[in-house]
Amino acid sequence: MRFLLDVEQRAFAASLDAMLTAADTPSVVRDWSRGDHTSGRALWSRIAEAGVFSLAVEEKYGGMGLRPVELTVAFIELGRHAVPGPLVETVAAAVLLDGLDEACRAERLLPALASGASVATFTTGRYALDADMADVLLAVADPCTAVPGPPPAATLYVTPPPDHPEGPPTPADRPSRLPHTTADPPTRARHPAAPVPHPATSAPQPPAPAPHPPAPNSPPPGPNSHPPAPVPPPPASTPQPSPSAPQPPTPAPHPPALVPHPSASTPPTPTSASAPAPTPTSPSPTNPPHPSLDPARRLFPLPPGGDPLPTSPQVSEAAARALLLARLATAAQALGVGVALLDKTVAYVKQRTQFGVPIGSFQAVKHRLADAKIALEFARPLLFGTALTLSPGDVAAAKVAACEAAYRTARTALQLHGAIGYTAEYDLSLWLTKARALRTAWGGPRTCRALVLSGGGRRW
Repeated sequence: MRFLLDVEQRAFAASLDAMLTAADTPSVVRDWSRGDHTSGRALWSRIAEAGVFSLAVEEKYGGMGLRPVELTVAFIELGRHAVPGPLVETVAAAVLLDGLDEACRAERLLPALASGASVATFTTGRYALDADMADVLLAVADPCTAVPGPPPAATLYVTPPPDHPEGPPTPADRPSRLPHTTADPPTRARHPAAPVPHPATSAPQPPAPAPHPPAPNSPPPGPNSHPPAPVPPPPASTPQPSPSAPQPPTPAPHPPALVPHPSASTPPTPTSASAPAPTPTSPSPTNPPHPSLDPARRLFPLPPGGDPLPTSPQVSEAAARALLLARLATAAQALGVGVALLDKTVAYVKQRTQFGVPIGSFQAVKHRLADAKIALEFARPLLFGTALTLSPGDVAAAKVAACEAAYRTARTALQLHGAIGYTAEYDLSLWLTKARALRTAWGGPRTCRALVLSGGGRRW
């Protein structure tokens, strides 16, 4: 059986390849690894304008309907260029929101996800990918693992990301498109709950009383901290002001202020109390990213709280479908990473010489590259066939084949490049680390092989 792309699908892949080649993705990946999302958000906007995220959103919400084959084509190109960000998670979140009986929530979030105005991340575990820059964080507790039988009940939490303690902004709060230039970082619109300057603050105000010191065992304030509890009065030995002494006038009430981000090292002062809270652009010291094999895959622990939806089997069914699309997109991304590694290695062995001849002429080198090529080419039709069936067993088999082929190609690329392949400054390392991280993302080889052997979702 031959799976050939039609003319439109090939043109779509070629347009993505040309756009991402001109975007200089290695520099974008390095900025993203440092927590600078300016260039990444600009690239995200261009990817959305190309229609990638619309392929997972229904037409009534501004998308083009779910198209798994076109999504596979797109994510192969995204993997070839090592594009960072919660790409897979945004697609999975769109599928999850569309599968719920929450029309108001879908109408509010899905159009912004399709247009690229908002970024979503989705997780079924303890850590969320790129939660520091996402506008919406969806976490599913006890999700369905796509096994045969009735789905168990699950709970969906719509959780504010660490840098958005006030909650995700609405599409009206954010521009519908991000600028194409990377000179100025995109600014976040102020949420209505953020502190705003009061008209009375333009006149001289009496100094505010000094705040009480925090309790010895109180936790440090975090991006999702609640206001501190009232501090008990000091002991009787501490001198207290006389009740009859004149008291400064009480200022006019302000809107509820956000807890300052821990990264702000300057304590609040009477003159800066009415200033807008700074918008953090990097993770706080109390909430650093979890170490990852791929520096561009920044994992953050889930923040406390969230907006839980009722526990129901419907959430489990939607989460199972989102998990299928996440595994399919991850497999396509891994296949693209493997193709890029093979292309870079073939070009390198033609240039590097040993004993006066290119090392690509050695038979042992040819065998390693041929094995990598065969593994990738065998995974490709399995991946596109899975995009047509979307069976849990087929998706698991495609993920194992694509991720194992990419990982094998990464090991071959590292060996044939020699010592230069270990250097972080060399662009090859961006694809090497991604191939290893994608191998265990959204279900490792053991999990997927067990699902294939269990016959999950098969029709015979």
